[in-house]
Amino acid sequence: MKKIVLVEDNPDNRLLFRTLLQDLYEVAEYESGVSAWESLRQEKPDLVLLDISLPDMDGLEVARRIRADASLKGLPVIALTAHAMSGDRERFLDAGFDDYITKPLLDETVLLEAIDRCLGRRGV
Repeated sequence: MKKIVLVEDNPDNRLLFRTLLQDLYEVAEYESGVSAWESLRQEKPDLVLLDISLPDMDGLEVARRIRADASLKGLPVIALTAHAMSGDRERFLDAGFDDYITKPLLDETVLLEAIDRCLGRRGV
């Protein structure tokens, strides 16, 4: 079973994403950017769902560190964010994210299709 790391500080959002994903993937959850970053190099997940607004280290910084680490560079990372203004999607994709999903999540197929696309690009 493929492993997804979910980095989300809101417990209600974590519950929602876990409920949607737990029958399809192994899901590891982290509430902060620092705790996620510390574990990523050891866990080697198949994909990361990464909130942008996190305590102590935001999602942009976590993504920057992932892309700078040779052992994680190709790891698919999907931005989860309430930032839905014009240009935000492009900004996050330019920052190294593989895909972008806005919250609140209104249609679970958007999430599942983004995960499928990213895992397919990785060839796993």
